[in-house]
Amino acid sequence: MSLDSIAVLGLGKVGQLAATFLHHAGLRVTGVDQRLPRDGGGFAVHLLDVADPAALRAELAAHDGVLSCLPYHLNQNVAALAHELGIHYFDLTEDVSTTQAIHGLAATSTGVMAPQCGLAPGFVGIVAASQVESFDVCRAVRMRVGALPQHPTGLLGYAFNWSPEGVVNEYLNDCEVIEDGRRKWVSPMEWRENLYVNGVNLEAFTTSGGLGTMCDTYHGRVANIDYKTIRYPGHMELMNFFFHELLMRDERALAGQILTHAKPPVNDDVVYIHVSSEGTINEQLKRVEFVRGYLPREVDGIHRTAIAWTTAGSVAAVIEMVRNGSLPQQGFIKQESIQLDAFLATPTGRLFS
Repeated sequence: MSLDSIAVLGLGKVGQLAATFLHHAGLRVTGVDQRLPRDGGGFAVHLLDVADPAALRAELAAHDGVLSCLPYHLNQNVAALAHELGIHYFDLTEDVSTTQAIHGLAATSTGVMAPQCGLAPGFVGIVAASQVESFDVCRAVRMRVGALPQHPTGLLGYAFNWSPEGVVNEYLNDCEVIEDGRRKWVSPMEWRENLYVNGVNLEAFTTSGGLGTMCDTYHGRVANIDYKTIRYPGHMELMNFFFHELLMRDERALAGQILTHAKPPVNDDVVYIHVSSEGTINEQLKRVEFVRGYLPREVDGIHRTAIAWTTAGSVAAVIEMVRNGSLPQQGFIKQESIQLDAFLATPTGRLFS
């Protein structure tokens, strides 16, 4: 089915920028929010309460697809409505149970059901899959991503440029991995390691959700797969103290409020990506790496943070691929089924090159 028009629900920094990218790519875009966005993007904006099912149904029925940039707990209802209307569905969720529910809907969908189209899960899975396919036998895939202030202050060395609700879930929900061929769940904020990107000393540790569906796809084929969040050294120990010794794990909403009050967002951020894989080619052991430090950039003359444009750009590129026919037009789309070269060839995907 065609994808010429799309409704973008939630016009925060990421949603507004995703709508802008899609507008630039030639789609007819309608932004949907309860209030007008601060920055225009040249696309139509409809004021709507997404909690009003009749109003949301009427809005989505006028489009070929919907991109949800709403809080993750609202996505299942949007996906169910998209399924009922027979339109394409995309989101940025990191939540495992939400993705599982959407996967169930995809079995009978007439359009695409594509959750987890952000940065991690999302773009890093596309990169990792391209590495796996380069080997005759791949023995390990390591995915590390972090959105950080360029100029950190304080012991945490952090700023909440991303959803506090999402960060708290990543730090507290169990993490799926494949270790020595066994698929299992491990605790978050463990398995700490040191790494360097562009000479910057960093740490990485387990967090939930970043693998997406990688374990489903590669169990029995890749012996070791894991995902970790990148932070400045010392962050993990302090967050374990905050959540576990102070029992803030029992007060997730309050924890998010405290952290964002203490560490508000900054304009000068950086997104670090470190994806590495090992395996054999013609019986020779090789290691391949994709290591980047993405900085803020201007779009339409407006400063966009690194986490905003990389997240918005990733989902926009996937939507552009569905529109141009280089991805399936129906059913569930795993991020690792997306070809990296085709992604980078889209109007928005070129930003990642």
